[in-house]
Amino acid sequence: MNQTFDDREEAGRKLAAHLERYAGRPEVLVLALPRGGVPVAREIARALHAPLDVLVVRKLGLPGDEELAMGAVTFGGLRVLNPAVIAGYRVPKKVFERVAIRETRELERRETVYRAGRPPPVVRGRTVILVDDGVATGSTMSVAVAAMRDAHAGRVIVAAPVMARESYLELREKAEEVVTLQIPKAFGAVGAFYSDFHQTSDGEVCKLLALPTV
Repeated sequence: MNQTFDDREEAGRKLAAHLERYAGRPEVLVLALPRGGVPVAREIARALHAPLDVLVVRKLGLPGDEELAMGAVTFGGLRVLNPAVIAGYRVPKKVFERVAIRETRELERRETVYRAGRPPPVVRGRTVILVDDGVATGSTMSVAVAAMRDAHAGRVIVAAPVMARESYLELREKAEEVVTLQIPKAFGAVGAFYSDFHQTSDGEVCKLLALPTV
């Protein structure tokens, strides 16, 4: 039977218990994928006494079915594509590019809002724990891992309370470690695994990032 979490904070506390071996290690950095990953990551960072920051990644949703990812993009224009979706739905290049441009603009807006003038964290040589509230297609998390490789992170750990099986297996090939609480046989929307899955606001993200974790 699939587990349902009360909210993202509870999921974060439960996930943190599976990451205790990283507690108190100075090289550890927790990076949340906003917005929904931030409440989860905040609980993990606090439990591990590790610094918390964000890695802004935008999913490139299929027009008309935005939950289905054609790929994802993060800072510096780095992209990860989902060829199966693009080919399967015969997405024209101009349509894909239009979505990519729109989401890149939103990515830049969020970077400005969330960082409030702070520079991005230095990840070179560090153990980075990438956190989201769930992983469905894996496109968003895959581009996050790729970004960490480009930034020369020492080790990359992927952590999310729930993951689709196929995405879990794919991410195990890309990251040093993948930590999750459940891999359901049937995976629909991430929100189905939470009693409270309200949309996390920009204000909540900024408030959580301002709270100390170390």
